[in-house]
Amino acid sequence: MCPTSNERSVFLYDTTLRDGSQQRGISFSVEEKLKTVAELDRFGIPYIECGWPGSNPKDCEFFERAKELELTQARLAAFGSTRRANSQVEEDKNLIALLEADTPVVTLVGKSSVLHVEKIIETTREENLNMIRESVAFMKRHEKEVIFDAEHFFDGFKLDKQYAIETLSAAASGGADTVVLCDTNGGSTPEEISSIVGAVVEYGQEVFPKVLVGIHTHNDAELAVANSLAAVVAGCRHVQGTINGYGERCGNANLVSIIPNLQLKYGFEVLPADTLRELTR
Repeated sequence: MCPTSNERSVFLYDTTLRDGSQQRGISFSVEEKLKTVAELDRFGIPYIECGWPGSNPKDCEFFERAKELELTQARLAAFGSTRRANSQVEEDKNLIALLEADTPVVTLVGKSSVLHVEKIIETTREENLNMIRESVAFMKRHEKEVIFDAEHFFDGFKLDKQYAIETLSAAASGGADTVVLCDTNGGSTPEEISSIVGAVVEYGQEVFPKVLVGIHTHNDAELAVANSLAAVVAGCRHVQGTINGYGERCGNANLVSIIPNLQLKYGFEVLPADTLRELTR
């Protein structure tokens, strides 16, 4: 289950060690990843995404060694995709690797845009919904906290609003604890983010009231921080980002900027006040 919250609580999800590591020139060793996890835990980040189990030997070694970490409060997340089209969840190697990583949290990425459903993974709209629902339910049966990352959500919403929201409903019906709206291409504006998040939150209050709504932005238009702040003001209570905005292409949302803005300017409960001075270090 996700942590207890109130309407002013915002949960931070750090993906420096996964999404951030895709930046050109960055290559974390296993030792560096373990040290970074310890630092983020000490700092107070509640969710730390550490990589894609089974994707490479380094991540396999990390998740094996991470089982011995003694963390004070952080919950580790393993990242992977929903099952493949026209297959069984119990036989999906990606999902099996996620279970073997033995993290309390599993983050599943799935398609939310009809363009990507039909042209990229080349399946039907209904099968994609089944892929999402069944993959989430499979992880819930193994007692995982499940976060669903709705890839290309904002582009998908603009293309087909109803279907984009149906992907969130599929995740929620499978038991997802959090659904995350991803501006994967980094091309949305704060006004678009605010409007679409507001519509999703209003819908979610009726259809999946116990599921948190989150935000994941990229910085291609230099708006990742602004978009993240706009999303929280519009109702998101889970924010994904990286330290210093590291990430592929132009980077991800910078948690070092987001944290003090949310806490000091907007009055949200993000981290203990005495930890903010650690941001510069």
